[in-house]
Amino acid sequence: MKIGELSKITGLASSRIRFYESIGLLQVVKRQANGYRDYPPEAITVLNLIDVAQQAGFTLDELRALLPPDLTQWDHEFLVKALHQKLEDIELLQKKLAENKSKLLEVLKEVEAKPEDMDCDDNARRVLSQFNIG
Repeated sequence: MKIGELSKITGLASSRIRFYESIGLLQVVKRQANGYRDYPPEAITVLNLIDVAQQAGFTLDELRALLPPDLTQWDHEFLVKALHQKLEDIELLQKKLAENKSKLLEVLKEVEAKPEDMDCDDNARRVLSQFNIG
């Protein structure tokens, strides 16, 4: 199939498909005699895998290491390990985000508690001093 049809089926822009090919993520592409790309049905699967994996937080470099050139040649142990690692990464990020949110809520509470007779600059200094900032 041609790139336009593949783009329509996957919902990915043609430029994105060509980019994945250029960085080695999409390796199933063949060239016709006239130079046009010819994509086999497996290209749909590969592109869908890339899209879902990116939504799950995998980088293109991580995907390059994970995706086998032939989808029938998966390294099960490597894949399971990579998925567990990504889950750990997400959990750490969630913890950090929760900590950041908590700190931000504390600062917001203090900023909103500005005394009526205090201007914003003085209030900012008051809040910053409470959190040992600045």
